[in-house]
Amino acid sequence: MLKGFKDFLMRGNVIDLAVAVVMGTAFVAIVTAFSDGIITPLLAAFGGNSQLGLGFQLVADKPATFVAVGPIITAAINFVIIAALLYFVIVLPYSRAKKLWGAAEDPVTDTELLTEIRDLLAARSAGGKHEM
Repeated sequence: MLKGFKDFLMRGNVIDLAVAVVMGTAFVAIVTAFSDGIITPLLAAFGGNSQLGLGFQLVADKPATFVAVGPIITAAINFVIIAALLYFVIVLPYSRAKKLWGAAEDPVTDTELLTEIRDLLAARSAGGKHEM
C-alpha cells in the first residue's frame, strides 16, 4: 500500500500539479492586488458620491438593498487578465516548444488501435494459445 502511494507521489504529474497550484495561487494574489489597487478605484469613480460604490439601490434609503456591480466587473476583469496572461505566458510558449521538440512518432488513432487489437484477437483464436 505504501509503495503504491510512493509511486503515485513520485509521478511527474503530481509534482507538476502541485507546482501549478502554488504558482496559480500566487498569480491570483498579484492580479487581485492589481485590480483592488487600480481597477476598483476607477470603477468607484463612476459610482458617483455614494459610499457603496458602483451599483444601484433597489429600495430607496435602505443600504441593504444596494446591488453592487463594481465587484462583478472587477471579478470579470480579473478572470480576463488571468486567462490572457496564462495563455501568453504558459500555453503559447508550451505549444511552440512542443512543435519544435515534439514527439517523433505520430500518435496512434483509435481506429488503428482497434484494428490491431482485432487482428491480435483473430490470430490468438485461430492459433490456439498464441501470446499477445
